[in-house]
Amino acid sequence: MLKTTFYISLLFLFFGITLRSQVKIIDTTKTTKVSVKSGYFEKKPEFPDAVIYTRDNSGQVYIVHEDVEMWCDQAYVYFKDNFVKAYGNVRIEQGDSIQMRSNYAEYNGNTSFAFASGNVVLTEPYTTLHTDTLYFDRIKQQAYYRSGGTVRDTASILTSRIGRYFAKSKKYQFLSNVKIVNPKYTVNSPQLDFYSETGVAYLYGASTIVSETSTVYCERGYYDTRADTGYFVKNSRIDYENRTLYGDSIYFDRNKSFASATNNIKVLDTINKTIILGHYAEVFRAKDSVFITKRAVAITLQENDSVYVHADTLQVTGKPENRIIKGFYRARMFKRGLENELPTSGKCDSIYINQKLGITKLLSNPVLWSGENQITGDTIHILNNKETEELDTLKVFNNAFLIQKDSAGYNQVKGERLIGLFTNNKLDTINIIKNSEVVYYFRNDNEELVGINKTLSSSILLYLEEQKIVGMKFIKKVPGKVYPESALPENARILPGFLWRGDERLMKKSDLFKGKPKPILPKIKGIPLPEDEGDFFEDIPEDDLMIPDASKLSPKDFQNREEDPKFKTANKDSLEINKKDIPQKKDN
Repeated sequence: MLKTTFYISLLFLFFGITLRSQVKIIDTTKTTKVSVKSGYFEKKPEFPDAVIYTRDNSGQVYIVHEDVEMWCDQAYVYFKDNFVKAYGNVRIEQGDSIQMRSNYAEYNGNTSFAFASGNVVLTEPYTTLHTDTLYFDRIKQQAYYRSGGTVRDTASILTSRIGRYFAKSKKYQFLSNVKIVNPKYTVNSPQLDFYSETGVAYLYGASTIVSETSTVYCERGYYDTRADTGYFVKNSRIDYENRTLYGDSIYFDRNKSFASATNNIKVLDTINKTIILGHYAEVFRAKDSVFITKRAVAITLQENDSVYVHADTLQVTGKPENRIIKGFYRARMFKRGLENELPTSGKCDSIYINQKLGITKLLSNPVLWSGENQITGDTIHILNNKETEELDTLKVFNNAFLIQKDSAGYNQVKGERLIGLFTNNKLDTINIIKNSEVVYYFRNDNEELVGINKTLSSSILLYLEEQKIVGMKFIKKVPGKVYPESALPENARILPGFLWRGDERLMKKSDLFKGKPKPILPKIKGIPLPEDEGDFFEDIPEDDLMIPDASKLSPKDFQNREEDPKFKTANKDSLEINKKDIPQKKDN
């Protein structure tokens, strides 16, 4: 065994500080000593320019340069070209952090460029890269493959046709059909940056994260593959089994089955034909629960119309077949109705909707407007026909009060309870039950006032046409009287508890928010755009590549290919980037 020390800027890997310029100027007189610590030395006539080292009884050929160590079964060293070729069980290590194995490797000391092929495995503390061929620029501290590669992380497996590794920032950049496979989900993205130290993947372009319970779509976002949390912007949405969440930005926590969305929220329930809008939402998938606020509106789609429900906060709970919507504080509802008809609308402090039972409850200081009627009471229930989805029954509990405005005053009926029946979404029969009172302005066919009826009764049955009272039936009537208008004082024409709230009535959809300030929307925190690192292969004339004759590579191997996908990014980003709130990229 012969130990030889020679000058060569050896081999490899992961040490170098400055980036290569477009055309290299190499001073071959300045080199770093490389020591060949072991190996059997020989010269062969068929390789006149090479010094050949072969493993001996003591082990593999062992070469050391600064903090880089290399082992192989055989090494061909070309002193004239400052070039090394290594064969068989090649292993290169830099300290205790980087290791590369391959069947074959070569290194050009004049250009500090390395190439490895055959079962190439690049290992660092967090990931392992498997590929067939790998290029490495020692000065740039970058590795590149374009024949397909697999990166194995502690939690996932990443595959792509083309990939680039940045040793300093521990970043992988993938530019073609990237796929991450995890036991819980699969990620597909056209362009992706992955940081091995943190396990965070930055997604660029139309990307999906698919699992058994959800599918995330975004065109910019990041996903922590180890913590199973993500943040998505730009056309982001989450598809669950029976609902879809849209938002300008979405935060996602797989472990908690939780997602939250900010600004321009839409939650689509395909089974119950319901859309919920707002500017902040939280979804708990395992609990079948949605919380939404900031101009929250629930829209139930019907065949000929839609019902809008608004409250400061809306909460949707229950399985798809038994959805319950609750609205808290300053709740309002609106139903447009047919053309030339007054809309149906209401206001209350809180609202409860059971979609399975087809019931809507207006709670705490409720008021309902239907046609010409203003209806109030302690609690109001509206029941729908579940087959036709039309209004069916109205129930008012305690202190029921119905008011219609007349040109001469107000028609009023009050009692303990009220039950109304709808036909074609119009009230046509109303029964006022217990301790009923009425003040009614009788008119003839010419709409001339005949008199004012003021009567007490056990209960009163009202008949309506076109939302106007056309008949009354009294049950256990207490003697009453029809007064001439001049004979009934103004103060006697108003029943106790009278309160006209016509100026509060919702006449159009935008009145859902009437009197409420517009919410202050936060600026969406952006995702950093990918960094343009330039091409791995630079546009250098062939004569300046300095490829030794003994190399397996040719000038075309150092050229960027037209068919290779290119790096993509936007010139600017309208989203505010708050670097304190999202994982940060490290500078290269």
